[in-house]
This record gives sequence, C-alpha cells and structure tokens, in this order.
Amino acid sequence: MNLNTIDTPALILEESKMNTNIARMRDKAKSLGVTLRPHLKTSKCWEVAKRQIWTPEGPATVSTLKEAEEFAAHGIKDMIYAVGIAPQKLYRVAALIRQGVDLKIILDNIEAAQAVSEFCQKESLEIKVLIEIDCDGHRSGLTPQSPEIVQVAKALKAPAKLVGVLTHAGGSYDVDTHEALLERSRGERDGICQAAKMLREAGFEISIVSVGSTPTALTDEDLTGVTELRAGVYVFFDLFQSGVGICKPTDIAISLLVTVIGHQLEKGWVITDGGWMALSRDRGTANQKIDQGYGLVCDINGNILEGLWVSGANQEHGIISARNGINFDPKKFPIGTRLRILPNHACPTGAQHPCYYVVDGDIEVKDKWNRFYGW
Repeated sequence: MNLNTIDTPALILEESKMNTNIARMRDKAKSLGVTLRPHLKTSKCWEVAKRQIWTPEGPATVSTLKEAEEFAAHGIKDMIYAVGIAPQKLYRVAALIRQGVDLKIILDNIEAAQAVSEFCQKESLEIKVLIEIDCDGHRSGLTPQSPEIVQVAKALKAPAKLVGVLTHAGGSYDVDTHEALLERSRGERDGICQAAKMLREAGFEISIVSVGSTPTALTDEDLTGVTELRAGVYVFFDLFQSGVGICKPTDIAISLLVTVIGHQLEKGWVITDGGWMALSRDRGTANQKIDQGYGLVCDINGNILEGLWVSGANQEHGIISARNGINFDPKKFPIGTRLRILPNHACPTGAQHPCYYVVDGDIEVKDKWNRFYGW
C-alpha cells in the first residue's frame, strides 16, 4: 500500500513525528521531576498508547469508560477517568476495579460524592476519588479557595476514598505567547496546591496532585507540590496548538489524505473528497491570530503548500483555495491528485476514522493501526 493506492479520505500518521512529540513530553516531565500520566483520548489506539505510557501498566488518563475498558484489556492498570462521574456509570467503574484495574474517578460536588459513597457501601467496594479543581474558569470544578472542597471531601464515606485533587488548565488554549502560557502554568500549579493544602489541613491524606494541558505542560518551569502531569494532544499536535505557540505546523503528525475530484475555475477552487465528515467541523483557529480555515494543504509527501487552505467544507466536499489574494491556478491540481490536510484539532479529526495509515517520511504505508469508538 502507498498513499497513491489507498482509498480516500484517509487518516495518515507520520510515525517519526509522533515519536518525537512523545519524547518531547516525556523529557519535559522528567526535567520537572513529576510523573507523566499521558491522556490517551486523542488517539484511541493501542499502538499509539503503548508508546506514550511509562510502563505496560500505566499510568494513563482516559476521557471515556470505553477507553478505560479497551486499554485495560491491553494490560493498563493505573488510570484516571478524568471526566466528572455520572452515577449510572459506577457499575462499569466497579467492573473494571474488580478485574484488578486501579481506576480512579473525579467529581466536584456533594451530590456526586454522596452517590459514590452510597454505591461503594452497597457494593462493598473501594473506589478512589479525586476532587476536580477549576484553576482558571475554563469549565467544571471547584475554585481553589472554595470551602465546598472540604465539604465534598467530608461527603465521601468509606469505602469510597479520597486520594487527590485534579485540574486542567484549559484557559491556556486562549493565549498565544510564552509569557501568557507561563502565567497560566503558574496559576494551575498554585491553584491545585492551594486546594491540596486546604484538604490536608482539614485532615485528609492527599497523595495525587494532578495538573495538565498540553500548552502548560510544555511551558511549565516549576511544579513544586505537584505529583503528576497530564497531557494528550501533544502526541499528534494540530493547527490549534500551533496557534497557541506550543508547536510548529511541521510538528503535526496526522493529516487527512484527500483526492481532487473537481474544480470551480471561476471561483479559484479545487474540490476534494475530504469534507467536514472527514476533517470534523472544528474551526477553533478562527479565534486565533491566524485563521486556518478547515486545515492547511500539503502535497502527498506532507510538504505544506504555502498560501493554500481548506477555505470551506460541506459534508463530503472540501474546498481548497488561495488566501490573501495569492494568484492561484486550480488546474495545477488535476483530477485524481492526492493532497494532505493538516487538521485544526487532532481529536475530532481522528474520531471520524476507523484507523491510521502509518507512514514514515515517504508515501509507503508501513502499517495500519485501528482506532476504537464510543463512550
């Protein structure tokens, strides 16, 4: 197989770029003296995940119980399910724990703590819990100074067990300078350590102090008081992360292979078979300094074609055009031409596809790695 013979649209993974990205984050965690707990949600693929984890048993982070179940089947034992627990999912959590998986859950309110406690008592089962902390107003969690943190901890009754605190610096996605990222990094560290201190002073034993986002992780200078670092999209990177300033477009390890199927010459368009069903509708770069449309255009070898972007997308049609008034002749890309598109957001683009076609610096497909779906 090669990139001229496989069907399109298809998801392409550059293995050497991925390996470089993995090594970068691993070295960063080592330099900071913390454990790396990689988030496996981006790839949803064992072949990728096994290259991210420190040991065959983890540690790891997941965003769905489907991920926890799939990776547990491959031998990963130490996992945090880093989305607030829905009570009906506790039976699946319990099933994994009874299989020997050290699966920890998170929550941020008294009602959830009570529901977990009641379930643990009913099932005579210990479930380890982390309280989610909101360090920057990005989404869920309790603010670091909230007295409700201790109230939630007190609402957890044995055999439910509080083991730590967790935060995600999602606000780092809203900035694009090193100085601003460093400020977010310090805020994440200081906020989570404040929450941990509050709980310890209230008499609770806190063994896990967990922080993480790809931008702050790669910017962190001092994680004193933190025990572990979580990050996920770094494994592939994407145009959004490039816009934040944490990588270059040439670091992006995945791309969408498409075929030219038509032209609109009077509009200056090249039409491909890679629409938003293949790329996703993510337009996260629209609010950044450089809007990348639905993605940047590369030749079949992955070299960026300057001045071209996917300016529009329908369900199964991608529209490639020139930006900034650049003179562009669509006929330079005849019917059947193969191109590659760098995505805005690796996670939703990956989610559209059943597998990765793995290449390593050329167009030969060296392997095909399956992905899985669902929650």
